[in-house]
Amino acid sequence: MISKASRKVIREKKHARLRNRISGTADCPRLAVFRSNNHMYAQIIDDTVGNTLVSASTLEKAVKDAVDHTNDVAAAACVGKVIAEKALTKGIKTVVFDRGGYIYKGKVKALADAAREAGLEF
Repeated sequence: MISKASRKVIREKKHARLRNRISGTADCPRLAVFRSNNHMYAQIIDDTVGNTLVSASTLEKAVKDAVDHTNDVAAAACVGKVIAEKALTKGIKTVVFDRGGYIYKGKVKALADAAREAGLEF
């Protein structure tokens, strides 16, 4: 009987393939998304230095107070809006979107759309 690789292993392999093509610079940093069972995390990263410039997640008090649940599409959209606002205050307008190996739908798509609506370009 053929055994399937776990979903986590498959996602990590997809992410490794994506990271070969996507890299953030000082001019155009990388917006990285991580999704756990309970929370959403987003970071804007300058890969040339290895610094996180801006981060947002559903663990932050402002986001937690704004949403009912931390693991749904509305929470992901709130994180996208918050990270875009933080990035714009730091002077970051354009980013490269790194979906982290996740399929571009649901929470990941909601986060990306909210970040675009709030002013980030990618």
